[in-house]
Amino acid sequence: MHFVIMGCGRVGSSLAHSLESQGHDVAIIDQEESAFRRLGSSFEGRRVTGVGFDRDTLHEAGIADAYAFAAVSNGDNSNILAARVARETFGVEHVVARIYDPGRAEVYQRLGIPTVGTVKWTADQMLRRLLPQGHVPELVDPSGNVVIAEVTVNPAWVGHRISELEQATGTRAAYLTRLGAAILPGADSVFQEGDLLHLASLATELPTVERTLDAPPEVTEH
Repeated sequence: MHFVIMGCGRVGSSLAHSLESQGHDVAIIDQEESAFRRLGSSFEGRRVTGVGFDRDTLHEAGIADAYAFAAVSNGDNSNILAARVARETFGVEHVVARIYDPGRAEVYQRLGIPTVGTVKWTADQMLRRLLPQGHVPELVDPSGNVVIAEVTVNPAWVGHRISELEQATGTRAAYLTRLGAAILPGADSVFQEGDLLHLASLATELPTVERTLDAPPEVTEH
């Protein structure tokens, strides 16, 4: 799959190499051409010099064919603007923005843009928000049988009860992250735009669970 990254600092260059090592196609954008030196000679993806929220720059990076977009420059405003352009102008469903100011997290979540704060940032957290399947679980029990993982949910599930998602996947909702805060869903809880869903699942079933929720819910005929 094709991924576009804005920002070739330590985070962006590390993310680019991680994705490329997994066999994905990567384009990375930075305003400073010298920043691409962090990638080294082994990086085979596209290096695009320009502003990450500029449409021509994004076109050059292949945003039209992108599965996901990550904004990891050193500016909060630039990151969220670029993430919004990727989602709202080019229709990229899987976007994530890095932030420095945790006070802005709630605003970003209301816009439906998943964010990762610099204090708690890890490569696994960023990759979990970009890759469709096979990401690293947040918790694995000692036997390795049960995992808790943040799972990507197709926007078509918005408005459905959490119990419907559980029934469709055969899992239990461990908790939701909503507007930057973790909550325990109740019997009548409804999945909302911007929610991050953390499910408890059998480890062997996680790939199937992810595929189920990455697709729209099945329509039942009455």
